[in-house]
Amino acid sequence: MSFAAAALVIVGVFLLILLLLSVKVIRPYQKGLVERLGKFNRILEPGIHFIVPFMERVRVVDMREHVVDVPPQEVICKDNVVVTVDAVVYYQIMDPVKAVYNVSNFLMAIVKLAQTNLRAIIGEMELDETLSGRDIINARLREELDKITDRWGVKITRVEIQRIDPPKDIQEAMAKQMTAEREKRAMILLAEGKKESAIKEAEGQKQAAILKAEGEKQRQILVAEGQAEAIRKVLEALRMADEKYLTLQYIEKLPDLAKYGNLIVPYDTESLIGLLRILQKVKETPLPEPRPPEDGNSGENPAGAEKA
Repeated sequence: MSFAAAALVIVGVFLLILLLLSVKVIRPYQKGLVERLGKFNRILEPGIHFIVPFMERVRVVDMREHVVDVPPQEVICKDNVVVTVDAVVYYQIMDPVKAVYNVSNFLMAIVKLAQTNLRAIIGEMELDETLSGRDIINARLREELDKITDRWGVKITRVEIQRIDPPKDIQEAMAKQMTAEREKRAMILLAEGKKESAIKEAEGQKQAAILKAEGEKQRQILVAEGQAEAIRKVLEALRMADEKYLTLQYIEKLPDLAKYGNLIVPYDTESLIGLLRILQKVKETPLPEPRPPEDGNSGENPAGAEKA
């Protein structure tokens, strides 16, 4: 193989290498920072690009949202209780130039910044506020981080406190307190249930008494109306009946009425006295003697007649 042919092969391979080095492909979620001779030159958008080999260098930046874990740390609350806190921080690079050139390692910077601000925020809160105010801590921490990371071209999209662990003795005391609170609520609910039951029972008894009284009232009204109707019918029958017949019926009932002691005669006294006089006269009038027989038996022994 001649020297010229070898030189052509070498040149061809060198050109192929240059071509491969000059082609850069940027993916849809990336951006490329082109540095020419150590100085920032331009930003490459997603797609295929050509650069000058050996003179330009491309640094690819991922523009997607990322999450970084904040390691657990012990923090002293306002009431001198030590709690263990850890969190996660979600961030997204908005300006790749600032993210690359304004901070050497923004991931470590975000973690250290989050730990520092967690100590400051929880140090201003008591234990109860810390345990019940996670949303407040998340909002304040995100706000504080976003203020500082803005000059790094990074936006803090979300901050979440994963856990807040007080000491074991505090946890035991909190468990006892929670048990007592639950028992208290159970007793209150039981007492309210008994009270409600007593009220319902009293209302039921009241309604039953009212209904019973209404029923008794209606019964008495119906009885009185029946008695009034009976009296009215009797009075109508009395007005239509013969006076002497009623007097005789009344006299027949007097012996039965006399059995009960004192007797009150609710009738027309004058008519009754007149009827009694007539009956007395009838009683005093003697009966007529029987006539003797008209046949021949009249001459027989009169003693026999007297005996008869």
